[in-house]
Amino acid sequence: MAALWKLPVVYVIENNRYSMGTSLARHSASHDLFVRAQPYGISGMQVDGMNVVAVKAAADVAIDHARSGEGPYVLEMLTYRYRGHSMSDPAKYRSKDEVNRMRAEHDCIDQAKKRLLDRNMSDENALKAIDKEVKDVVATAAQFAQDSPEPDPSELWTDVLKEA
Repeated sequence: MAALWKLPVVYVIENNRYSMGTSLARHSASHDLFVRAQPYGISGMQVDGMNVVAVKAAADVAIDHARSGEGPYVLEMLTYRYRGHSMSDPAKYRSKDEVNRMRAEHDCIDQAKKRLLDRNMSDENALKAIDKEVKDVVATAAQFAQDSPEPDPSELWTDVLKEA
């Protein structure tokens, strides 16, 4: 329907290379997920989701496409999750070497930090201050959530379904 109506929407697929516990390479002959939208007339691209500069550039293309009236667009972000899928997933289907290599070579925060420092766009102290500020915001939000009362069960269906 999005393609038929040329809706200005950008769909993002977070492809972290694993489903619950199986590598994409072991359960799909096609590893490019964005192409699955092409038969529906939806354009898209794959981007290194661990590279903030590449993500920004791809997002600009996708947003321009959607806003120009050409319809929806799919962005497949190639990412990597360092932990299991959930608390019940010990992630024993990949080696520690693989995880450590991905973290060392592709971590998006470390790579962005390196670019900023290499290009003299920031310094260590400024980045440490940002890191502390972000951690403080997250800690405050987490504490607020812990301290807040549970919502009333009557709110369960609020803003979820509209009877026609």
